[in-house]
Amino acid sequence: METSNRFEAAQTTEGRYRLLVEAITDYAIYMLDREGRVTSWNPGARRFKGYEADEIIGRHFSTFYTDVERSQNVPAQALAEAERTGRFEREGWRVRKDGTQFWAHVVIDAIRSPQGDLVGFAKITRDLTERRAAEAKLRESEEQFRLLVQSVTDYAIYMLDAGGHVASWNAGAQHIKGYAPEEIIGRHFSDFYTEADRAAGLPRIGLETATRNGRWEHEGQRVRKDGTVFWANVVIDAIRDDAGKLLGFAKVTRDITERREAEAALQAAQATMIRSQKLEAIGQLTGGVAHDFNNLLQVISGNLQLLSKDIAGNARAEMRVQSALGGVARGSKLASQLLAFARRQPLEPRVVNAGRLIKNMDEMLRRALGGEIEVETVVAGGLWNSLVDPDQLENAVLNLAINARDAMKGEGRLTIEASNAFLDDEYVRQHDELSAGQYVMIAVTDTGTGIPPDILERVYEPFFTTKAEDKGTGLGLAMVYGFLKQSGGHVKIYSEVGAGTTVKLYFPREVASEDTMVGTPTGEVQGGEETVLVVEDDEEVREVAVSMLTELGYRVVKARDAASALVVIDSGIPIDLIFTDVMMPGSLRSPDLARKAKERLPNVAVLFTSGYTQNAIVHGGRLDPGVELLVKPYTREALARKIRHVLGNQAQRRVAQGSQHSANEKTFKDATVLLVEDDDLIRLTTTEMLSDIGCKVKEASTAQEAMNILDEQPVDILLTDVGLPGISGLQLARHAKACRLDLRLILATGDSGVKAEAARLGAIFMVKPYTPESLRRGLEHVMKQRR
Repeated sequence: METSNRFEAAQTTEGRYRLLVEAITDYAIYMLDREGRVTSWNPGARRFKGYEADEIIGRHFSTFYTDVERSQNVPAQALAEAERTGRFEREGWRVRKDGTQFWAHVVIDAIRSPQGDLVGFAKITRDLTERRAAEAKLRESEEQFRLLVQSVTDYAIYMLDAGGHVASWNAGAQHIKGYAPEEIIGRHFSDFYTEADRAAGLPRIGLETATRNGRWEHEGQRVRKDGTVFWANVVIDAIRDDAGKLLGFAKVTRDITERREAEAALQAAQATMIRSQKLEAIGQLTGGVAHDFNNLLQVISGNLQLLSKDIAGNARAEMRVQSALGGVARGSKLASQLLAFARRQPLEPRVVNAGRLIKNMDEMLRRALGGEIEVETVVAGGLWNSLVDPDQLENAVLNLAINARDAMKGEGRLTIEASNAFLDDEYVRQHDELSAGQYVMIAVTDTGTGIPPDILERVYEPFFTTKAEDKGTGLGLAMVYGFLKQSGGHVKIYSEVGAGTTVKLYFPREVASEDTMVGTPTGEVQGGEETVLVVEDDEEVREVAVSMLTELGYRVVKARDAASALVVIDSGIPIDLIFTDVMMPGSLRSPDLARKAKERLPNVAVLFTSGYTQNAIVHGGRLDPGVELLVKPYTREALARKIRHVLGNQAQRRVAQGSQHSANEKTFKDATVLLVEDDDLIRLTTTEMLSDIGCKVKEASTAQEAMNILDEQPVDILLTDVGLPGISGLQLARHAKACRLDLRLILATGDSGVKAEAARLGAIFMVKPYTPESLRRGLEHVMKQRR
């Protein structure tokens, strides 16, 4: 029956409208009478508001309003507006039957009769709760995004219109580029580019690429408001609407200046490390080559010196031997340069003033460089001292000067400067094995051809040279590099092709007073009758050493390695001195041989020899305490002097260990003696001897300690060993004599070759080993001298 009624209703216009309204469930469509009471109710109204038709028809529509709006008479105002204007439309909160609220879009239309009389109202309500929530969420998201963009200070995030003009500006953009929003919005973004990039069309290329591909990314220099330049990472994204129309561009700029600087610093540090490792590896190789080369030179030099006695009186033969020895000397210098590069050359550092040393080199440099090169030496006032090997420093400066001469082709200007310098943390971070602090800087500058950048990376490599084949060995800068590194310093080269080169040498500052420099002692070479054990794995070198020592009068026993030497020692043969090469084959090292030998023979002396120590007895570029070393190749005279020195010291130790001091008459009770001896046992026992004799004793283990005492305390007699480490006893005696004319001097040594030098100083010469009695006689003698 219901189906029939619906069919009949569909045959009329009114019926069709009614069916349409009944079918709608997404809208509440219902009628109100003139007073606002509900007169009809469709399924959509039932779904939205929860009322069945019989529950709501006849009730006033204000039921759907909130208490607040009813108190404000909003429902009546809505009807009044609809009656007056024909329509009322609003959005607001409405109330369901269960009391819950929803956000509604409401339209109320006035319904009038054909005569214009108000019949009632048609009301349509739509539930917009979900849409409103979505819109609110969208607004919240947009606000959060806006706050996010505005809060970012490390990135410049802004919009461009389709023409490239700035349309928005965040705090990061202001921070990075310096413009306030009102200063830049509306201006073209190309203002941020350098003139060169604008001329090259880079801004246009960026927009065209982003338009075509959707994105353009680039790193380059950009310009801030104040004109300063920074490195930037830039991303430009095209923005299009749903139809694909270009609306503009989103632009993100990041300041990467610090990152690029850090990357550059890291690359420089890595390159420095690689160069350092490469040079270290080459150094290991060249050090080994130098060791073998020195052994060969020792064989040649030793045989030539032995031969010189056999040809005495034959002028032609003597000339040839001397010429050959000159070649050995040049070879020795070459090996010395290799060892300096490898940082394996034992240094003899002293406290020196580099400015004074450079000035003293002036005449030598002018002779070496020739008259066409102008030499200027500039030494800053108040120059600090350095702890450095003066001979090696002279060699380094001379090498640099000769390199400069060749670069200037014999004509130009050479400037040598010495000044104080400070290397800070930032600088030393870029250089391996370097500490921040105070340095003495020596700069050698020429006006030569300069060094190309690709060659500058290799100048420290041994045997690398750009000179003609017969014009240089390629070892000059390699030697300088190794010497500076071994001295705890630093070398830096600055060069420009066609303008010249500056090489800067940095040596750590030394606060101690400058050491006095003296010449090498001269005098007759002396041998002896003691027994010497020669330990050398190279047969030819061993035989040369044996021959030299035999000629000097010593009894000689030989061994080919440390293990064989220990067998000789265990055999019971009395040995006074072991003369051993540092680098020996086999599992027993030479330092271990020396230790085991002293366990068996407490009074045996040890003298090491080597052309390459490989840190066995040298650490930090200096000999270990108590170690005596004769560097290969050595001469007969050097061997003789060193043997006497070492035997004299050992004999003094024996006397010190075995002496039984008796009470002597205190004839020197008013004399203050400054005893300078680096051997602890000798110093201890000699102090006891002096005290027993009646002297007041002050002790020092080095010349520097002795000079400090002389500067501060009264001293009558200076008793010093000649073979002190660093500053020798002769140097100390010269310095003391210059400062204290009334000071009495006693020089103690096992080398009688310094006797003449002692006489020139007015000193008493006392041969080691001395006894309490010989020491007393020496003191009596020196006290009788007039002052």
